[in-house]
Amino acid sequence: MKTVIVIGGGAAGMTAAIAAAGAGAAVTLLEKNEKLGKKIYITGKGRCNLTNACDMQEFTGHVVSNPRFFLSALHGFDNVQTVEWFESLGMPTKTERGARVFPVSDKSSDVIRALERECRRTGVSVHLRTEVKGLLTEPVNAAENGSAEDSGKERKKRKPAVTSRVTGVVLSDGTKLSADSVILATGGLSYPTTGSTGDGYRMARATGHTVTRLLPSLVSLVSPDTCCAELAGLSLRNVGVSFRNADGKSLFEDFGELLFTHRGISGPTVLTATAFCADALVGGTVVLDLKPGLRDDLLDARIVRDFEAGHAKAMGNVIGGLVPAALGAEVLRRSGIPAAKKAGEVTKEERRRLAETLRHFTIAVSGMGGYNEAVVTKGGVETSEVNPSTMESRLTRGLYFAGELLDLDATTGGFNLQIAWSTGMLAGRSAAKET
Repeated sequence: MKTVIVIGGGAAGMTAAIAAAGAGAAVTLLEKNEKLGKKIYITGKGRCNLTNACDMQEFTGHVVSNPRFFLSALHGFDNVQTVEWFESLGMPTKTERGARVFPVSDKSSDVIRALERECRRTGVSVHLRTEVKGLLTEPVNAAENGSAEDSGKERKKRKPAVTSRVTGVVLSDGTKLSADSVILATGGLSYPTTGSTGDGYRMARATGHTVTRLLPSLVSLVSPDTCCAELAGLSLRNVGVSFRNADGKSLFEDFGELLFTHRGISGPTVLTATAFCADALVGGTVVLDLKPGLRDDLLDARIVRDFEAGHAKAMGNVIGGLVPAALGAEVLRRSGIPAAKKAGEVTKEERRRLAETLRHFTIAVSGMGGYNEAVVTKGGVETSEVNPSTMESRLTRGLYFAGELLDLDATTGGFNLQIAWSTGMLAGRSAAKET
């Protein structure tokens, strides 16, 4: 029987352990926290958006980094299979707006309990409060790395070459555990309080792997504009959002919801932008179109109509018909229109400035939120050094990767957890195979 050690008891790790055990391996799951699934517990604001029910083509469009690499894992265990799997584990699901899939109970703890039950059923040996210090490896000789006739052109095709073989792990207390295969599923750097402190990156580098630049992703943006703090808690729906760099070049455009925070801005449109643009947004601006459904001429006609209807009222009262009341004072300030001025006294030039402000409400960006609030980590183990058909390292035989540790990330909506389920399932099944 093949022995497999899985490092990390999160979404990818538990899935990998279950898959390997289900394929007949003797599996040991090592988790440094006092319980499994700490990050799962806080995902989706405690509800756990476990996948997305959209079709395959749309799904892959939401994978931002290395979507082609992810295809094998996704086709081997896709979103439909994921839902069926959790249903079979006794955890019913429901699909909500945006095709987001949640437990019927709205409790992420039910997801964790379902995985824990399956770990027990398949015979996974779980060890909590067990921290791994490093991997045990041994070099491979030339014969293991390719035969004599496998030289020249064929050898070049197989670069990077295998340089070592994993033999087990060493724990923080010095204990050594041997294994035929090891699966690294330690997560990234996001939400470090859940145990995501970069251990996997360190172990990957120690075996010669490249770790790409790491950044927080699906995170809020910081703004120096005082209006953000004043408007904190205000959510704008159905707004056009343009993200521009310091040179004014458009980096990303979206339509949907934006939230003002005490430090800047957040919400689905902002989180998605950070997935695509990362820190290129810093030093740039976010431009809101508060009336994206109206052409310029129709917007002007709407303003005129509102002003005529409330011609005797102060602009501070009339502006509430165009934007949320909390935003009205800032819109007027930027337009240069006194809040006490009667709507019937507003000049054509002031009306033009108001329309310009509604169409181009600009927010400066001075920074990004940190890993303590980032949903995922952008960057990770270089995917060219991992076999996409098995999740096995191309450098260290018997070493597999799964989940956020890889240079794989996606937008919000359940896509990142699907990366964990799919790569975990593939890594587990592959690691359990007799070679």
